[in-house]
Amino acid sequence: MSKQSVTVIGLGPMGQAMVGAFIDNGHEVTVWNRTASKAEALVAKGAVLAPTLRDALAANELVVLSLTDYDAVYAVLKPVADSLSGKVIANLSSDTPERAREAAKWAAEHGAQHLTGGVQVPPPMIGTSDASAYYSGPEDVFNAHRSTLAVLTNTDFRGEDPGLAAMYYQAQMTIFWTTMLSYYQTLALGKANGVSAKELLPYASMMTTMMPHFLELYAQHVDSGEYPGAVDRLAMGAASADHVLHTHKDAGVDTTLPAAVAEIFHKGMERGFAENSFSSLIEVLKKQG
Repeated sequence: MSKQSVTVIGLGPMGQAMVGAFIDNGHEVTVWNRTASKAEALVAKGAVLAPTLRDALAANELVVLSLTDYDAVYAVLKPVADSLSGKVIANLSSDTPERAREAAKWAAEHGAQHLTGGVQVPPPMIGTSDASAYYSGPEDVFNAHRSTLAVLTNTDFRGEDPGLAAMYYQAQMTIFWTTMLSYYQTLALGKANGVSAKELLPYASMMTTMMPHFLELYAQHVDSGEYPGAVDRLAMGAASADHVLHTHKDAGVDTTLPAAVAEIFHKGMERGFAENSFSSLIEVLKKQG
């Protein structure tokens, strides 16, 4: 049985990695990029460079988008919207859940079906067993193309709401960016005290290994809406957050991040959660009303 052919639009590092994975797994791939020279190495490997975007869309039912964001998606596709009818757009570009929902509606208005994708790995990991991506959109459409998309990553279907894959993706990135910034903040504090990043590394790693226990415990608090203060109290956490802030201030390093953390703790105190677990801070952060 021949493998499904696919069109890939966008040949940045991620798009190039995707095309390479498809070719390596025996798929015929048509490519298009505004800068055609980016396709040269892929063409040498077996990809077909479409002379125009309309030709690229006409070549295959499944069209994979690997663009910077949805502004780029619209900039590319709007001029050729009349060529989208009957296409399945696997949109692996990053953006917000609301924009994903809008894009799915826009695609449907032009006769296309939209699958939102959120790729969780950098380009070098595409096509490996450790790669993963979230998808959401019409389940029957996803199932029809799942085996092809699985060439790129393991696939995790999150539901029919087009925004869910983007939400899961951005949720993961929320953890990643804030965790990495807290690490850099720690290293800045170390530098100010004559301690190298290498010296701090094992202690930072030790802290991250403790996190799964806390994540599981506090997920139970959040889902139950109960925040017992038997193990930890917000008042203790607020005092600790202040100590962290003052430590960084005394060291002369930037305090934007620890100040923001302390501010959230004090908002919880103002809401009357002093005797509750600091998991009660979800009440400060969550959507109100």
